[in-house]
Amino acid sequence: MHDLVIANGTVVDGSGAEATVADVAVDDGVITEVGELDSRSARRTIDAEGHIVSPGFVDVHTHMDAQLAWDPLGECSCFHGVTTAVMGNCGFTLAPVRADARQLVVRNLERAEDIAAEAMAAGIDWSWETYPEYLEFVDRTPKGINYAGYVGHSALRTWAMGERAFEEEATADDIALMVGQVEDSMRAGAVGFTTSISGNHETSDDRPVASRLSTRAEIDALVGAMGRLGGGIFELAHHPDLRSRDPEKRESYISWLVELAASTGIPITYGMLAFGSQDHLWRPVVELLDRINASGGRSWGQVHTRQFGVLLSFQTRLPFDALPLWRDLRRQPLDEQRRALADPSTREKLITEAEHGDYGRAIGAEARKPEWQWIYPLTAGLPPYRSIRELADERGAPPMSVFLDLAIESDLERFFIQAAANQDQDIVLELLRQPYAIPTFSDSGAHVSQIMDSSLQTHMLGHWVRDRHEFTVEAAVHAMTQVPATAWGFADRGLVAEGMAADLNIFDLDTVTPDLPELVYDLPGGARRLRQTASGFRATLVNGEVLVEDGEPTGATPGRLLRGPLAT
Repeated sequence: MHDLVIANGTVVDGSGAEATVADVAVDDGVITEVGELDSRSARRTIDAEGHIVSPGFVDVHTHMDAQLAWDPLGECSCFHGVTTAVMGNCGFTLAPVRADARQLVVRNLERAEDIAAEAMAAGIDWSWETYPEYLEFVDRTPKGINYAGYVGHSALRTWAMGERAFEEEATADDIALMVGQVEDSMRAGAVGFTTSISGNHETSDDRPVASRLSTRAEIDALVGAMGRLGGGIFELAHHPDLRSRDPEKRESYISWLVELAASTGIPITYGMLAFGSQDHLWRPVVELLDRINASGGRSWGQVHTRQFGVLLSFQTRLPFDALPLWRDLRRQPLDEQRRALADPSTREKLITEAEHGDYGRAIGAEARKPEWQWIYPLTAGLPPYRSIRELADERGAPPMSVFLDLAIESDLERFFIQAAANQDQDIVLELLRQPYAIPTFSDSGAHVSQIMDSSLQTHMLGHWVRDRHEFTVEAAVHAMTQVPATAWGFADRGLVAEGMAADLNIFDLDTVTPDLPELVYDLPGGARRLRQTASGFRATLVNGEVLVEDGEPTGATPGRLLRGPLAT
């Protein structure tokens, strides 16, 4: 008798092969049979007629390092079919960390990744110092989905250098100390090493995060340590030189990474975002991917499946919040804000300031000066959306007035998407079609009150597969399962086949869609976060146990720590 049989489903097995109608048997967390199993008995049978049965999705760009300390489920990834999440991207990890210098790790995270310091203080027991000790914490912590982790450069620097990490280049002794920790981390099961040299990552006191003080030689030494050990992946958030208007700067930067990949044998992965439609703002990310793969190295591009969108609302944040009149308004309770907006004189003053005020500089996922052609009322889980500019032209009214009218009509509860990257969806489609491109980059666990991109996989299925017919379901599932599972070394994941771990999704392609996001206050200490569920999923299984069924968590915590291939 089998533990579980998923019967009558249309199996999209993750390999890219054509879908077939088949049953899937599961025993002890492993797929034991795939085929016609009418005569087999099971302790439980799930009827999947009319549904796709696929491998669980693998999201290789998350920041769940802190969240898993207080969230045994894996929200919101678990609602969108993600069964394995790789955390520790962009150099941001909670280890290594000195017991008397935890505030340095928090400093790296709280602004750059919008993870509240109060939530980290209330929700983390900090039972580790080294990265191997952190992995032991992950291993023993109850979890709904599987996790794998990188060791992050900013944490490495603050552990090795203290306050100097935010001010100085590393000495030879500093680098040697970091190299030793990278080697120990890889042997303990880290899947790689990550860094950020991006101008989008700063501390709450407007300084670069620690990794941005590193030189290319320092990064070479740390990636080279993985190369000598014979495995791992290098992930980075790019320096502005990649998208510079200066071709010499672009070439110097691209050549460096091409040589690093070829000389070390370490695959390089990064986010393939388009920060505009001008060629230099997106084509270099494709050129880098192509040149690494053509030059003896290996590279994987992480493609966001939609606009990289900051969520705006009166409940969370608005582009105008730092302007003087708006700042005074936004300090008041929402009821007072409603009354103020109902006063014509006050409203006109607020509109004038919003249209002419000094917005200063925004980085990363922070709200920024409005460009109304890229701000959309969020009316459904999937596009098409109509921009504020379109609606304003249609109504013959100023965009700011239309924005306020729409907010007031919803009793100030409506969310708006402000596209900060990937504005041109034709470019997004071209990026998704690149060889070595993976639909991922959710940032789940970070930017918890700024963005909600845990739904990238359901967006891929609902928008690009079902609504736009740009990809077959077989091709999309392959790109979200077997491709990343194989590239990141999860040899027993990513396929519906005998002997593979039973990480599985059962979903209806006709109805799968992200739900509208909501705001909740359930982080440790009562901090707020955005939460988004999905429709169209019959069930998601992790290691053979049903984690989410018909949109509701079962309470199971079957997730595991997936250690890297160099673990001893």
